[in-house]
Amino acid sequence: MTRVDFYVLPGADASARRVFACRLAEKAWKAGHKIFIRVNDAAEAGILDELLWTFRQGSFVPHSLAENRDNDPLAAVLIGTGAAPEDFHDFLINLAPDVPEDWAHYRRLAEIVDQDEAVRQAGRQKYRFYQSQGLEPATHKID
Repeated sequence: MTRVDFYVLPGADASARRVFACRLAEKAWKAGHKIFIRVNDAAEAGILDELLWTFRQGSFVPHSLAENRDNDPLAAVLIGTGAAPEDFHDFLINLAPDVPEDWAHYRRLAEIVDQDEAVRQAGRQKYRFYQSQGLEPATHKID
């Protein structure tokens, strides 16, 4: 069964959501997980690709854009807009506004929500969806 966690950030800054996603990916990678970060579009994927190198002084998270995976087979974190490859169904960080079609394939799923009205509304819809599927999402308020 999929474990779903909602992380609720205090502000309405998209960059704070991205940095939190990077921190979460780094923590999961250090714990031995393969992580797929799902984003809404290629521009967002590019921003996260750069940010994973710079979000923290001395940070190193082996990652790649999903479409470049063949060039970097050792990447533990993939960033993409579609479905994750089968061997990346361990941990999903979903920054896209909708529920991924393959949500049930993941062992763990993280939704990062902030106080931006559109992001909050999308988060509420996703929360209700997961509940309707018999899951009990956990909510973590981040200060």
